[in-house]
Amino acid sequence: MGFTIGGIREMRSGSRRRGRTTECTAVAEYTGLWGWDVVPGARASGGRCSCGDPRCAAPGAHPLDFCPEVPAGATVDDATKAWAEVPGAAVLLPVGRGFDIIDVAEPAGSRALVRLERMGLPLGPVLATPTGRAHFFVAPGAAAELPELLYRMGWDDADLDLHGLGPGAHVTAPPSDLAGLGPVRWLRAPSLDTAAPPPQARLLLGTLAYICHRSMPPP
Repeated sequence: MGFTIGGIREMRSGSRRRGRTTECTAVAEYTGLWGWDVVPGARASGGRCSCGDPRCAAPGAHPLDFCPEVPAGATVDDATKAWAEVPGAAVLLPVGRGFDIIDVAEPAGSRALVRLERMGLPLGPVLATPTGRAHFFVAPGAAAELPELLYRMGWDDADLDLHGLGPGAHVTAPPSDLAGLGPVRWLRAPSLDTAAPPPQARLLLGTLAYICHRSMPPP
């Protein structure tokens, strides 16, 4: 019973079964509908990481090295089999393959999202984390291009709270929690017209940069 990765016990067997069903359905949707790879990830409880390493540098916020990823196109049966090996694992999405991430503070991201939708600009999915960040899904390569794009738009010296996540990074996806701090949720859920392909970063970067700048505290 309980949380079996690394021996942490945090859930009753009934809730574990319900959670596993929800996670398997989400993984099958991410791989089958949106074409994303999915990686089983660690979770945290009481400050301890389920990987079992007492010196873990990122408790509950990293892939489980011993678990194979579930590739894009995997079926519900594939997802169920993968999660049966690691019940309770978090659902992580590798960045830099089907999408990159523009990471901003959630208040600024929420305001920018409203403005972008009113403007009718193409948008991809947007995640909100319990740490107060908003993750905008954009086309691969955006993280590497971000400094040049900000320079061209005149925002390179503004010290904005705006960052790119690219290859090697992972984001936690619903229905999982992040580092034991709370669940990740969608500000803008993936759909048939938003998930693939994600928009080019330049199409929304100007608005994001402007809102982030407006959200900065006065000097």
